[in-house]
Amino acid sequence: MNGIRAVIKKNELEPFIKKHQPDVLCLQETKAHKDQVAIDLPDYEEYWYSADKKGYSGTAIFTKVTPLNVLYGLPEDIIETYNLSEDSYGDPNKEGRVIAAEFDEFYVVTVYTPNAKEDLSRIPLRHEKWDPAFLEYCKRLEQKKPVVFCGDLNVAHTEDDLARPKENDGKKGFTIEEREGFQKFIDAGFVDTFRLFTQGNGHYTWWTHWANSRARNVGWRIDYVLVSSSLKSKVKSANIHADVMGSDHCPVSIKLQP
Repeated sequence: MNGIRAVIKKNELEPFIKKHQPDVLCLQETKAHKDQVAIDLPDYEEYWYSADKKGYSGTAIFTKVTPLNVLYGLPEDIIETYNLSEDSYGDPNKEGRVIAAEFDEFYVVTVYTPNAKEDLSRIPLRHEKWDPAFLEYCKRLEQKKPVVFCGDLNVAHTEDDLARPKENDGKKGFTIEEREGFQKFIDAGFVDTFRLFTQGNGHYTWWTHWANSRARNVGWRIDYVLVSSSLKSKVKSANIHADVMGSDHCPVSIKLQP
């Protein structure tokens, strides 16, 4: 969701939660610290990982079930291995981009992947550092138990994942490098849950504010829920909630068999 304070102000977040009653709710691009947000969710524990920079990036996990453990950010050794350090835009390790919550049966990871930028100047960070580092992190967690990871991955994987693939070929969010980074998760055995149930185009999670794009459904699918292959048979549904307003993104969800 694009700024939790804006979504709350529009009275979209709490009604969505009350209607769907998620066991675990993952947020990306919160653009706030916990003490800046007034929200009444007594059934949920809240875990926030905010960027050092105010009003920027950030992730959060709200959960009805107390996690066994909560991990913030990528491990230092992975950061060092991929030299995932500050670039001209800042330090991605100080932007609150990853939280992992450990439960009895699996990990839930929420991620807000760095944007490649209009001039593609953050492609080297994405392609050479962030994407492989985050994949290694998920594979490391997977050695202990299965992983569910979700979030704004800032890439449309295939031509079916955006309304205008030809016009956007090679542009931010649809470069060879970004798509390759996503494909490596698939190659590593992670499953794009939405595609277990729904094929073809027309199913999007983000729309630009320009040219009445959302009403015309000229959008992109850049928000995903992926699971370890061992969880594939437990995924009973995967949905895009395009009717939920309040942000330029819409929520996505899955249901897992207990």
